Amino acid sequence: MDKRTGGIIATAATALFCGCPGLFTCLAGVATAAGGGTFTSDILGTSSSGQVPSWAGFAGICLGLLLVAIPVAVGFFTLRRPKEAMVGEVPPTS
Repeated sequence: MDKRTGGIIATAATALFCGCPGLFTCLAGVATAAGGGTFTSDILGTSSSGQVPSWAGFAGICLGLLLVAIPVAVGFFTLRRPKEAMVGEVPPTS
């Protein structure tokens, strides 16, 4: 297996395990930041409900963007072609 195939596999794996959950986390963060997040709890017979604070939505957006950036970075660093060095050529001097 050459380096290019390994890079493609690494990019696909990180897209599956980081990119997809990152998109869903980002979408849930947007919904929560927009005021769509509510909760209900029932602990030992005491029940309550309320709205999730918007800062939790913004944290979800940031976490989601970070998770989406991982496959992009892995793909960039593993699939880029390095610049070929000029062998035997001497730059002109003035």
